[in-house]
Amino acid sequence: MNRRTDVLAFPLDAPLLGEVIVSAETARRQAARLGIPVALELDLLVTHGVLHLAGYDDREPLEARLMHEREREILTRGGRSIPNRLWTGLLSG
Repeated sequence: MNRRTDVLAFPLDAPLLGEVIVSAETARRQAARLGIPVALELDLLVTHGVLHLAGYDDREPLEARLMHEREREILTRGGRSIPNRLWTGLLSG
């Protein structure tokens, strides 16, 4: 990838699924822009990275929609309330 990103995922050999690296600075900026807690943005980015390791991709619009819907399912599990603005830009288009 030849652009800035907020999360990177690197597959590893068994028994580990892989490694997820999150840009805390980018997460902080994105959280401030959306008016959400940094911890929530970090949860989203880690979930996004783990889904990449599990085989999800977000390069094509349909695949991106499926991936982002799965993120929503995971993050709202157990009745956790997530502000709709977290999904701004993720599920549009």
